Amino acid sequence: MKKLGFIGVGNMGGAIIKGINGKLGNTAVFAYDSNLEKLKDLNLNGATAAPSILELAKKCDFILLAVKPQQLDGVLEEIKNAGNDNLVIISICAGISAEYIRARTFANAKVVLVMPNTPMMLGCGAAAISRDDKTSDDEFEFAKKIIGCCGIAEVVPMDKMKEVIAINGSSPAFIYLYAKGFVQYAHKVGINEDAALRLFAQSLIGSARMMTESGMTVDELIKQVSSPGGTTLAGLQELYNGRLTDVVIEACDACTHRAYELGAEK
Repeated sequence: MKKLGFIGVGNMGGAIIKGINGKLGNTAVFAYDSNLEKLKDLNLNGATAAPSILELAKKCDFILLAVKPQQLDGVLEEIKNAGNDNLVIISICAGISAEYIRARTFANAKVVLVMPNTPMMLGCGAAAISRDDKTSDDEFEFAKKIIGCCGIAEVVPMDKMKEVIAINGSSPAFIYLYAKGFVQYAHKVGINEDAALRLFAQSLIGSARMMTESGMTVDELIKQVSSPGGTTLAGLQELYNGRLTDVVIEACDACTHRAYELGAEK
């Protein structure tokens, strides 16, 4: 039987615990949070509360870190004190490198890095996942299975885990801001804002499926919607004039720059 422990049962940690309930086969799930209120209903999601980080780290094969940056150093120290240098440490802490984790736990610690996003709370997340060469194929497959219970998990190189933050971690916020513009337009022209939001949200869902299931490139899909001389082309021209794709790249660059800053601050 595998033993999986969670340190941190906030939005992300709680969402993953809920997502894996009953899906990992012969696995015992434990969790610890400094806020004891968050541990009260763990049993409803197939997990058991642990009394301390130390005990959790001693008995588990896998530990998933879902804590705030200011708590991380203390958590890593407790993991080191447990002395279980064979466990696999799965971190969803943005901007934290495998080297940072090893420096504060074990020199040969097995580390899997994950960049999740908030739609994981609905079971439809998109997570980037990477590993070092100390983690075995079987261990990494189990880590991917954990994360995949809440959506999809795409493997990326470990040295690109800061760059990928913008693509899946931060992008929901960018999409929400884009949606806000459509809702504000609806208000401006006298269309019910709630109805407009539902229409736009469903358009996002359908468009996403077209990108992943139609077999067409993004450029081909744009062309499919854009009749010559039609309304879509008129609107697209304004987006081109506003350098929309350039601004998106600039936003992604800013995310990546801040991720490196955060990593340096730790």
